[in-house]
Amino acid sequence: MSINISDFGNYSGEAIKEYALKNDNGVEVKITNYGATVTTIKVPDSKGNIENIACGFDTLDGYFGKDYVENAPYFGGTVGRYCSQIKDSKFSLNGKAYQLADNCGPNNLHGGNVGFDKKIWNAETFENSNGSGVKMTLLSKDLEEGFPGNVDVEVTFTLTGDNALNIDYKATPDQDTPLSLTNHTYFNLNAFHSNVECHHAQVNASKRLELDETGAATGNIVNVEGEADDMQKPTRIGDAHKAIGGGFEHFYVLDNEDAKLIESASIKCPDSGRSLKVMTTEPCMLLYTGKYTSDAIKREDGQQYGKFKGFCCETHRYPNGPNIANSPKSITKAGEEFKSTTVFKFDW
Repeated sequence: MSINISDFGNYSGEAIKEYALKNDNGVEVKITNYGATVTTIKVPDSKGNIENIACGFDTLDGYFGKDYVENAPYFGGTVGRYCSQIKDSKFSLNGKAYQLADNCGPNNLHGGNVGFDKKIWNAETFENSNGSGVKMTLLSKDLEEGFPGNVDVEVTFTLTGDNALNIDYKATPDQDTPLSLTNHTYFNLNAFHSNVECHHAQVNASKRLELDETGAATGNIVNVEGEADDMQKPTRIGDAHKAIGGGFEHFYVLDNEDAKLIESASIKCPDSGRSLKVMTTEPCMLLYTGKYTSDAIKREDGQQYGKFKGFCCETHRYPNGPNIANSPKSITKAGEEFKSTTVFKFDW
């Protein structure tokens, strides 16, 4: 195991760093403290070729490029305070109404105009018996982006010797506040030699959340068993796209009331032999296949991104949870600890 720290650029007069975690099997994960963002994931294929499988950039400037900023795909970022869309950019809590930025049509998306993915995080590296990692911390201040309470936030990335990227989140507010954190990495297990329609995906859920015409969750839960978006058995993503008439943006509801670490999804690429298992303590997972990603976005070395070039498995609380009655753990009480774990386990 090894950790390497390098300069990544400058932002608001501060030097931004990139932290490269590497294990003995050739797996390498790079994370920058701008946005606690995963920039690169290198994994061998079945023939031993080590290639990048994550959408991102090699310098900070890439995250400020015109095409990227206008498309706003949130490559690899740590999203908060509340990920996905909040209906009409508002919610009420303890008898008080809160107004948020409408940065996605009439709705609030991924924490607002300057969410956690656009903050400079404090970072500290470590090595232990489980692997090597970096712990990043942030203070989100009261009424930042319209959300109540000061919140101490911590996200820890650990690369293990058995090829897993563990992401552990902790947060403690001093007022009741909505909290839902996720990582927004886009994966392509074929290292961008093709789009992800050749991948085979399985999602261990028989239900999903209904979305309204604006893209916000209504709170209604839809049974998908036997439907075109039933992914409980391994299904070629291209075939599923054809069946549903487009790309995935589906919030699957997991059978996980006890918040245990369960397997939510598994994806495999027959061409490369690479596979990914996703495990989480969260109640739902968004399967997103990048249907809105701009084809104009490239890595500095020319690696091509765009529509269907990457998929996301975003594990988190219910989207629009602050406006949905009985949404599990969408509000964290003052002094209580928000805790969440998601594991991305690679094989080849």
